[in-house]
Amino acid sequence: MGSTLNLSLTDELRAFVDTQSGDGTLYATPSEFVRDLIRKHKQQMEADRLRVGVIEGLQDAAQGRVKQFKGNVRDLMNKRRK
Repeated sequence: MGSTLNLSLTDELRAFVDTQSGDGTLYATPSEFVRDLIRKHKQQMEADRLRVGVIEGLQDAAQGRVKQFKGNVRDLMNKRRK
């Protein structure tokens, strides 16, 4: 699967993790809960980077820093995926 990471938590944080995992919760184990937190944080960081790029693009367009594109956006996206 993956590698192991040992964490030291305060008693308060450990108690919180324990309340979020186990019977009657969304996560079966504390590890599942922590992995999900990390995934969500990673997704948020990626969304933030995309948002910055969109804002920069809008600012460029508003200031007239644009180039005409005569290609096919779908073809361009497909090429980048490969």
